[in-house]
Amino acid sequence: MKDVEDVVIVAPHPDDEIIGCYEVLTNIKKPIIIYSGDIVPDRREKVLKLKEYIDCKLQLFQMTIPQTFLSKENVFYLPDPIYETHPKHREWGFLGESMVRNGFNVIFYNTNMLAPYIHECKVPDKKEALLNKVYPDQKSLWEYEKKYVLFEGYCKWIF
Repeated sequence: MKDVEDVVIVAPHPDDEIIGCYEVLTNIKKPIIIYSGDIVPDRREKVLKLKEYIDCKLQLFQMTIPQTFLSKENVFYLPDPIYETHPKHREWGFLGESMVRNGFNVIFYNTNMLAPYIHECKVPDKKEALLNKVYPDQKSLWEYEKKYVLFEGYCKWIF
């Protein structure tokens, strides 16, 4: 098996990269994270705090995946277009579906924990701690909805 050049995580919203891909973020070296380009400036500043805790190669704000990253050697993590319900997540997920159909290595993740392929996060306390450090203003989301820290899920489509 060839070595992967880069891991590219697409996060439609700040916090999606941790909620949906914590295990990936903490088990690979220097991921590239692409956030939706229409994130308001104050949330952009907060998202850059992630670099204090995760050694990211790049954090970009884009409306699509830049051409320079569209290598079939890369692994792309995108929101699941079927089980995600937020329109922005589904939009990016449909891009991922198109990429799969064109031979790219895409793994879909889930943030709302409605997919049949979710599993228990191995270290939910560490996941929650990272969320609280990077996104303290969003704390009420996972403080009362523990599904965001207790579970994750990944799915690879094969055609």
